[in-house]
Amino acid sequence: MRNLGAAPLWSLGFRPFFLAGAGFAALAVAIWALWLYGRLPGAQPLGGMLAWHRHEMPFGFAGAVVAGFLLTAVPNWTGRPGVRGWSLIGLFAVWLVGRLAWWLPLGPTGLLLMQAPFLPLLAVLLGCDLIAAGKRENYPILLVLALLTVCQWLTLAGMASDDVGLQRRGVLAALWLIAALMSVIGGRVIPFFIQRGLNRPAASQSYPRQTQTLLVASMLVALCVAAGGNDQPRVWLAALYLLISGLHLVRLWRWHDKDLWRVPLLWSLYVAYAWLLVAAAAMALWHAGWIAQQSLATHALAVGGVGGLILAMIARVSLGHTGRPLTPSKTVVIAFGLIVLAALSRVLLVPISALGLGVSATLWCLAFALFVGRYAGWLLGPRR
Repeated sequence: MRNLGAAPLWSLGFRPFFLAGAGFAALAVAIWALWLYGRLPGAQPLGGMLAWHRHEMPFGFAGAVVAGFLLTAVPNWTGRPGVRGWSLIGLFAVWLVGRLAWWLPLGPTGLLLMQAPFLPLLAVLLGCDLIAAGKRENYPILLVLALLTVCQWLTLAGMASDDVGLQRRGVLAALWLIAALMSVIGGRVIPFFIQRGLNRPAASQSYPRQTQTLLVASMLVALCVAAGGNDQPRVWLAALYLLISGLHLVRLWRWHDKDLWRVPLLWSLYVAYAWLLVAAAAMALWHAGWIAQQSLATHALAVGGVGGLILAMIARVSLGHTGRPLTPSKTVVIAFGLIVLAALSRVLLVPISALGLGVSATLWCLAFALFVGRYAGWLLGPRR
């Protein structure tokens, strides 16, 4: 037990949270799909399978990967050692308990108590380092984590009170907050990765106002969703979503380099980020009354944007931080392709075929299972 805290797995936050997050992504969607097609009889989680699925994808899966990335990035930003050893084990245990709590006879209050600590603890641990280092430019990340916590409480309160509308608003608001966080992080790292990956000269402009506008607009969307403003089409919200999609389009145009399409670690990020544009544009069209199903826009964001960016990011970050060449194996390149096909199936195939959900879920599970199978040994073992 004394040596447990010194194991490579607990040396930096990306190791346990990327591995567990990717594994949970495959397992959770497999459970959801099997239940959806009537292949999973027996006990259900507290609140039912739909409530579990809605909560666990943003707060369980995405929450784990966000934690792993930030726990790895903040030490680089601040020059401080970061969370590791037994402190990291404790934080991971809080996340794991939250996943298991759904299947225990706790009742709504017990479930809330088991779920509530993770995001606030993460924010406190990150905040201590950011404040100590005076990194004020990163304080908005703490604000997003605080708002995510509120969204989680709304979601769980909706489940406890059997208020499906409140539960749904909390989940969708959280999804757009995660997109906001990925916009901020993506705006920092994607141009850097492209520049390094293609040996291009460093960009002369960082466009901080564009990033700030995108963050504020995305947070406004999340607040409107949480307040119920997204329940019915509204023209002014269409304009806000259109602004967000336009900012994403400008970014993609500035980042584009024809040679990125020959580098899997770059095109996977670029394509995944493009799904953020697609999702925002589709939401604008829904609010304008031009498309019928809001869920298609939501899943373009969830599967293509969040899922795609997470898979591409954890693949790249894990290679760099375990000391391996930035060249993914063919297995992982296949996983990049599968997640794109999963998103396309969820958005384009579902409206015309009852098999669309099953196809999308299968492709998603295969993509993350391939990542786990290829990277597990590296994440568990020492740095090269």
